[in-house]
Amino acid sequence: MGNLVNVILVMLVLGCVMGLILFIASVAFHVEVDEREEKVTGMLPGYNCGACGYPGCSGLAKALVDGETDLVSCKPCKPDQRAAIVDYLNNATGPNGEKVTVRSI
Repeated sequence: MGNLVNVILVMLVLGCVMGLILFIASVAFHVEVDEREEKVTGMLPGYNCGACGYPGCSGLAKALVDGETDLVSCKPCKPDQRAAIVDYLNNATGPNGEKVTVRSI
């Protein structure tokens, strides 16, 4: 019975130590997510077809937010979706306060 208690105590201490290490790592390696990427990904058609040359809609959304491409590259996007995305990106500010200018044809 004494060995069982020792094993349980060791496992509890080990679990607490590992939990503390994970907490410290989550704080130290925290990455700020640009909320505009998630919003634009939700506004895109969601086909993940790759016709734009990016790996799915999330890749295109990241490129749009970073200002690397224009919305013209999304072939299945409807005109009203394009207008909403362009309006959102031209007016939304990023985490550092910058805006991106996107064009749509």
